[in-house]
Amino acid sequence: MTKSSTTSPRLVACRAVQFVADKGLNSERALTVAGINNLNDVREISFARSVCLGTLRWYHQQEVLLSLLLDKPLQNKNRDLHFLLLTALFQLSKTDIARHGVVSETVNLVHALKKKWAKGLVNGVLRSYLRQAAALEIKLKKSPVADTSHPDWLLKLLQTAWPHQWRDITEENNKQAPMSLRVNTLRTSRDEYLDTLGSVNIDASCSPISASAIILKSPCSIDKLPGFDEGLVSIQDVAPQLAAGFLDLQNNQHVLDACAAPGGKAAHIMEASAGKVKLTALELDPQRLLRITDNMQRLGHKVEIIEGDASSPESWSSGQKYDRILLDAPCSGSGVIRRHPDIKLLRRASDIKQLADQQLRFLHALWPLLKDNGKLLYATCSILPQENENVIHCFLSEEETAKERELDVNYGQSRQHGLQILPGEHQMDGFFYACLQKN
Repeated sequence: MTKSSTTSPRLVACRAVQFVADKGLNSERALTVAGINNLNDVREISFARSVCLGTLRWYHQQEVLLSLLLDKPLQNKNRDLHFLLLTALFQLSKTDIARHGVVSETVNLVHALKKKWAKGLVNGVLRSYLRQAAALEIKLKKSPVADTSHPDWLLKLLQTAWPHQWRDITEENNKQAPMSLRVNTLRTSRDEYLDTLGSVNIDASCSPISASAIILKSPCSIDKLPGFDEGLVSIQDVAPQLAAGFLDLQNNQHVLDACAAPGGKAAHIMEASAGKVKLTALELDPQRLLRITDNMQRLGHKVEIIEGDASSPESWSSGQKYDRILLDAPCSGSGVIRRHPDIKLLRRASDIKQLADQQLRFLHALWPLLKDNGKLLYATCSILPQENENVIHCFLSEEETAKERELDVNYGQSRQHGLQILPGEHQMDGFFYACLQKN
């Protein structure tokens, strides 16, 4: 390295992983606190983020691996060394970075941690891994948690819900998600934008599932996307792009997007309806509310934006009733782990019941705002039935004016209630939809 080890990308990644695991920060916040913005250039920033996210993706496997390499766990006062070793083991076991470079750079970083005494320990652990890699790999296969790199509680839920697909799901969760775009069809067509991408040597293809979606062969930075600042395109996975179509939008309808931040689905509603609906975007978090405003300004959409809690309409509603309501409910995020591997560390088994209770409260709170014959589209980025079909089943049993409308498509898993998309299907994130109509 040509710079001080105190600003090393590897050290930033190591600290960020510790902030996620020990302090419960999400990965982006953890990287910021760890000092990613103090790095020299885009290459170093990209490397730090890659090592951080990669270590989080394989965290549960690396934890088991490290336990096999240590005679006894490191003391709490040496947790920084623990995470330094985890990030190094990730680089050695999951990347093609030169092994000697990983070992020497990691050993050098103990100076930045003010623990020179640990040079021998770090060097010994990493070289021991290199000598025993094949045998260790066999041992990891014997542990489902290590083999899949998923926490035990989540693994059990997946095995119960998806007895035939759980292994495919965990494999997809450990892959890097593709970068997908949503074309603003009020400003350009998908074919035109695909040609524009080709003219700047960005390889991409059209999604067969959404008429607005393009999938890039390789991710790229936003500033490389032609016309992004001019609102020609947005970054959005294909699965959430299905919401606008499922809402069955008609001209002059009044639509409520009940948990709207960061505004991707709200923007797509305007684009899919050619701007011929009146849209209200609701969001509780003031900071996330600003993201909706920024996105609408960039894309050129006129939307009513309200700060408020979807579970307490009395605090913000004027009595307006809506033809369509989109409830993209807060959830575990179990369908987007490949994009946010920190979910595997941040979520707990006890969260699922609490989230399901909240989701049901949202449905009951919003239902009176729906006009007769109106439709409410319930969506989550979860693949757990506790948050999806079970919530819908419970709501239908409690609300006699609600009737489910089938989503007739040739993809996804049709469940007792709703449609479940599993991670990786047609390159989509895991997502759940259920359409309810008011009798």
